[in-house]
Amino acid sequence: MSRSFDHFSRPLVLALALLCVAPAFAGTLQVKASQRDGKPLIGAVVTLDAESPAMPPAPPIKAIMDQVNLQFAPDVLVLPVKSSVQFPNSDAVRHQVYSFSSARQFQLPLYRGKPYPPTVFDQPGVVTLGCNIHDNMLAYIVVTAAPFFGRTDAAGSWAAPAVPAGRYRVRVWHPLENEPAPVERVIQVGTDDGQVAIRFTRGLKPAPITGQPHSWEY
Repeated sequence: MSRSFDHFSRPLVLALALLCVAPAFAGTLQVKASQRDGKPLIGAVVTLDAESPAMPPAPPIKAIMDQVNLQFAPDVLVLPVKSSVQFPNSDAVRHQVYSFSSARQFQLPLYRGKPYPPTVFDQPGVVTLGCNIHDNMLAYIVVTAAPFFGRTDAAGSWAAPAVPAGRYRVRVWHPLENEPAPVERVIQVGTDDGQVAIRFTRGLKPAPITGQPHSWEY
């Protein structure tokens, strides 16, 4: 199932409060995300796109998503565009990794141990990963062209220090939010620190993967 950022145009069903400051010099932007009951929203993906003045994406990186105890490890990666990921298999059984997401479609036929060559992710979006043998295996790779990005901590907070003054679009997405559209708002970073407070109004649950890979090689 694709959970691409292409769905940004859909109506949001999330309630959010936004506090921002007057524009001027570089400052720190802090995002505070919470669940509908007010508890911290841990592990939410936050991206900060520069609209004016424009900024290039963060440099690409090399990452690893392993398979351990019939689970992807980690289950969420956030990467700049053009980054690459290796998918080693540390389990004693074979896995077949695949994605039907519009941001990146691929499959790695059944294997264990040594991984295939790295997979490059060159389009922004959310890539949903599964294994054709183990339906419980689910992971996400969020690919972004934003210069600033990260995930919320145990307190539901994420901060980007030394953000140049300007106009930015903040997007917040969580892997257990069963709506494809993330929260997004335009803010202005200025003389003092800016704060964005976001509360999700729906309960959290994973969306199922649909479809199967074309190859069922054993």
